Amino acid sequence: QVQLVESGGGSVQAGGSLRLSCVVSGRPITSYAMGWFRQAPGMEREFVAVVSGLSSSRVYSDSVQGRFTISRDNAKNTAYLQMNNLTADDTAVYYCAKAIWGMWDSGAAARSGNYYDYWGQGTQVTVSS
Repeated sequence: QVQLVESGGGSVQAGGSLRLSCVVSGRPITSYAMGWFRQAPGMEREFVAVVSGLSSSRVYSDSVQGRFTISRDNAKNTAYLQMNNLTADDTAVYYCAKAIWGMWDSGAAARSGNYYDYWGQGTQVTVSS
């Protein structure tokens, strides 16, 4: 059974930073891309970032490009999301997800939740202005 557990969420003031972690159990993640998504109250889930299986490629949403950094440590079966210069618009529940492939064929595929088969329970990030 594959399980993903996020941690690191919390409350922070605008301009602050948080680092989210996602520990995966039940399967090595080396062969799979790992992504982060988020969902704000009343909004649809949106893509945040994805990193390929061997960390050779990354894709970010326009809204977080330059502020967030996705990384992974395959030896620890863990993915990370470093979030800097947070704003109130970043307030959401953040989910990590395991992709069905190690490397995407297109940016659209990387951003689509349809290509991720396991998801964590989410961790709340609240940014106050």
